[in-house]
Amino acid sequence: MTKRKVIEALSEEYPVRLLCAVMDVSPSSYYYTPQGRDDLGLLGQIEDVLERFPTYGYRHVSAQLRRDGCLGVFNAKRVRRVMRENDLLVRVKRRVKTTNSEHGYGRYPNLVQDLEIVRPDQAWCSDITYIQLQREFIYLAIVLDIFTRSLRGWELGRTLSSELAVGALDRALATRRPEIHHSDQGIQYAAHGYAERLHSLGVQISTTAKGQPTANPYAERVIRTIKEEEVYLADYADAYHRIGHFIEEVYQTKRIHSALGYLTPVEFEAAYWAERAVILPAQVGGGPALVGAVSPPTPPAKLVTAAPFR
Repeated sequence: MTKRKVIEALSEEYPVRLLCAVMDVSPSSYYYTPQGRDDLGLLGQIEDVLERFPTYGYRHVSAQLRRDGCLGVFNAKRVRRVMRENDLLVRVKRRVKTTNSEHGYGRYPNLVQDLEIVRPDQAWCSDITYIQLQREFIYLAIVLDIFTRSLRGWELGRTLSSELAVGALDRALATRRPEIHHSDQGIQYAAHGYAERLHSLGVQISTTAKGQPTANPYAERVIRTIKEEEVYLADYADAYHRIGHFIEEVYQTKRIHSALGYLTPVEFEAAYWAERAVILPAQVGGGPALVGAVSPPTPPAKLVTAAPFR
């Protein structure tokens, strides 16, 4: 429900100016009436998109409206105006870091900083974040394919341990193998068990520089999406189910990305291999891991480069 609708619903019991102050809405914005019936119709369709994808900005909303077959004439500028007039533009919150780089394990150079990433599984990145529930904190580890923005693996746990990171990695490695694995210098990724798994498969290890935990924007952006677009639920069991559903059923197959030309990760990867006349086996579901087909060998044909991560 939008702030305007909340104010309308309570306006018979409380003064509108008081409600506007509480909801941080200017009275002029509340009393403003969009010009024409077309704006009202567009507003309804925008609100429908935001119910499904609450952190979309106006560009993503515009792309989603086109995918949904929105009726009427509109462009991103008009969508932005309607969203601004109805207080629907997103305000992003910052995440708290969970990196502990004070350890005696090995250090690795940053191999992806200036790397042109042009194919699936050329480079993965991993990260861990916390999620605050009503009664406890839990932790989420992810493994992301940078080129397709597809989550290859994830794991949820109650402790910030190396086993959490290893669990996500093992799920990703069950069906895929990267050329490079990138992460921050957190102890979970530097520990011998994690590094040995990668070394045994011939995977190059890459890390951000010490003191620069934000230099892993790919994973951080996806984590922000998961946290902002998924409900923080009351207990661990519900969170496990809901986060798994969001990753597998929403993020992978329904949520569009500007960096992918407003396609979903599944659509983008399928288009990449279709352009090269490579047929992938059907994906296999299984547990909380995101299990997919093994990537075909990289063809020598012209490569498509994904846009910078946004």
